[in-house]
Amino acid sequence: MYLIVFYIPKKHLEDVKKAMFNAGAGRIGNYDSCCWETDGRGQFKPLKGSAPFQGAIDRIEHVDEVKVEMVCDKKNVVAALKALVSAHPYESPAYHAVEVMTLEELEYHDKPQ
Repeated sequence: MYLIVFYIPKKHLEDVKKAMFNAGAGRIGNYDSCCWETDGRGQFKPLKGSAPFQGAIDRIEHVDEVKVEMVCDKKNVVAALKALVSAHPYESPAYHAVEVMTLEELEYHDKPQ
C-alpha cells in the first residue's frame, strides 16, 4: 500500500482526483474514491527555462491549493502517479508516494515463519 500526497489548485481538484480514482487510487476495502483534503497556500518561484502555469519568471507566486492524500495499492501506484502528472495543470507538480503498511501486513510480518 502507498500513500500518495499532492498539491493542486482548487479549480483543478476534481479532474485530478477523478483521473487518479480511475487509475485505481483511493480504494480502501469495499470503498473507492477515498481521500483527505486540506486547504492551504502554496508558494513557488518559476526559474528561467520554466513554463509556469501561473506566475512570472523569477517572481515568488502564492496560490490557494488543496493538499490531497489518498492510498493506493502497489499494483496501481504507477498508473495513479502517471494519471496525476498527466491531469495536473502544473509543469512540475509537487507530489510524493510513501510505502505504508496496514495492520494485516504488520500482523503477517510478526508471525513466526
